[in-house]
Formats: sequence, structure tokens, C-alpha cells
Amino acid sequence: MTVVSVRDSTFETDVLRSELPVLIDLYADWCGPCKQLAPIVEEVARDLEGKLKVCKVDVERSPMIAQSFGVQSIPMLVVFKDGRPVGQHMGLLDKPGLLALVEPVLPASADELKPKDLAELLRTGRVRVVDLRDAGTFARYRIPTATNVPHSEIETRLGELQEKDGRLLVLYGRTSDEARDLAERMRADGAEVAFLAGGFLHWESDGLEVERG
Repeated sequence: MTVVSVRDSTFETDVLRSELPVLIDLYADWCGPCKQLAPIVEEVARDLEGKLKVCKVDVERSPMIAQSFGVQSIPMLVVFKDGRPVGQHMGLLDKPGLLALVEPVLPASADELKPKDLAELLRTGRVRVVDLRDAGTFARYRIPTATNVPHSEIETRLGELQEKDGRLLVLYGRTSDEARDLAERMRADGAEVAFLAGGFLHWESDGLEVERG
């Protein structure tokens, strides 16, 4: 999905009446940080096609929109759901941060677990958790009881993931991307597998237990 250019005259149709949640990138052509953010916004638009509508607003060409948001600094990101603003961020943001900003409004995948849901399943011993990050990062901090199968070794260690012991297999990486893709691939082959929404970053930001050392 391409990023949609929105102006004062199209704001109601493109944003307020959108059936999908909307991310708005408010920018100006002269703004350096805006130029750094633009490719990240475009990448997120591609990754979340069908789940999120991504728009951009030139604040100099759309003064009414800029005024309605009280824009004092750019870049500024605003998230809309059901025609209402539900989140915002001012300043440059990396991809994990941007994904975390929009994650609350995205429709959940059938194989996606929220951090608090995974914590409850861990408490009752009903899941087998696999960390896809590199071994060094895993050794420093991880979700309790997790085992490590680095994503770079998946092809040679896929058999370990496919073992069945009556528990649901849950994958996680730093963010959702790698775990989601692998979970979808394994589910297509008939496996019962889920992935952690937002990855380890979301787990940690929710203040859930982390095993270290």
C-alpha cells in the first residue's frame, strides 16, 4: 500500500471515514527529521497493508489540519481509529517505536498473543516459548522458561520447533516481524503455533518478568 497524501479537502474522506485505523505523518518538505522518518513510514505502510491506512499531511499545504492538531513541531505522528485520535508522537521514531505506536489499533491475527495473555499461559504451563533472537542477546535477557533457536539457524533446527508435547508453541523475536512470518509458515504446514505481539520489546515495555544472566 502506498502512503496517501491528504489535504484539508480530503481529510474527512481519507481519515475520518476510513474503515481501517489510520496513521498520519505530518511533515514539511524542508524538515530534515521528516525526511529521515518518511522511508520508515513507507515500510510500515507496506508491512501492514490491509490492517492500517497510512497518510501523510504537508502542514504548509494543509493549514486547517495542522491547526486542528495544534502542530508546534514536526514530524508529528497521529493515530486514528473509528474517526477519533487515539495516539500520537512528536519527533523522529524508529521502526520498532512506530510499530509500538500503532499496535494497539491493529486487528489481532488468529495466531497472535498479547504479552499479558502469554504471561498467563506461562503461569499455567500451557506454552513452550522459543526466542528467535541471537544467542548473545538471549543470554543477557529473555522471557522466563524460553529456549533459544536463533532465526539464522531455523533451517537446520526446524525439527526442534516442530516437536509436539501438548503445549502451544509461541515464537518471539525483538519485534513481531520474524516470529510472525515463521509462525504463518509453520501454521500453513499444519503446526499449532503462535507469536508474541510486539515481540520482546512489547513484553518488556509492559513491565512483565524478564530473566537475566
